[in-house]
Amino acid sequence: MSVSLTLTYITTKVPNFAQGALVTAGLYTGFALLSINKINPYESLPLSFLVGGAIAVGMYLIVLSPLSRRGAPVISLMIATLAVDIIFIGIFGIYSDYLYQTKKVYDAKLFYALTSADFRFLGVDGVVVVAPVALALMTFGLYLMLTRTRFGLAMRATVENPNLARVVGVNTRTVYVVSWFLAGGLAAMAGVFYSFWQGGEPDIGSILLISMFAGSILGGLKSIYGAVVGGLVVGGSEIIITTLGAQYIGAWVTPYEPGIPLLVMVITLLVIPGGLTSVDWRRLFSGGKR
Repeated sequence: MSVSLTLTYITTKVPNFAQGALVTAGLYTGFALLSINKINPYESLPLSFLVGGAIAVGMYLIVLSPLSRRGAPVISLMIATLAVDIIFIGIFGIYSDYLYQTKKVYDAKLFYALTSADFRFLGVDGVVVVAPVALALMTFGLYLMLTRTRFGLAMRATVENPNLARVVGVNTRTVYVVSWFLAGGLAAMAGVFYSFWQGGEPDIGSILLISMFAGSILGGLKSIYGAVVGGLVVGGSEIIITTLGAQYIGAWVTPYEPGIPLLVMVITLLVIPGGLTSVDWRRLFSGGKR
């Protein structure tokens, strides 16, 4: 989720508050296919990727690109993405009603984790194995794309200086569209994986938005690889701190889990505003000597 948020940010330089809608799109795609067609969520990952990518491209072409061409300031673009998110909460609410009324999916409004659709591997849920492997493959694939392909070179040039990239012949509009398609697809896939862990509801993406931003900000906001590390740290912190807190302090600390990513963001912005990727780790571990 954090990687997809970072991808949209580095292309438009606008924090996308509708990123949660892309996650929810993937989550409901997997849930609906399982409930209606008995298709396992793992098998629905390719379709979820396409659905999330299509929504993201539509969001960029219909909302953000026209506003950018008219010279809208960043704050206006941010508000526009927030409006899109609110619209999609309504759309998912309508869709859940449709599943309830027409398809007799009675838990569409709020469904629990799809653990019954998961498999077991060495005593753990399959998602515990599949999700990290998918993350590693995705990161490696992005690395190859950015460093070994002409499109990756064009994307890096567009991110650094879009005006100069246009001068040398890069079709920046195509770069933006493909980047948003990838971001939307990855967010939707994350939504499918999340459904194995927590389940969902029409506004689940908005609830997860804080964690996404925390991971991206911790990673540096402009670094895809930093977003991978930031997402792992934030997600792991939520689980570990909550689990240990419930074990040693009491179960009453569990509802405060959403405050953990907020705390991470505050600490990051106060101590290392540029995120983990802005730190000169070599100099830090060498005691300040180069």
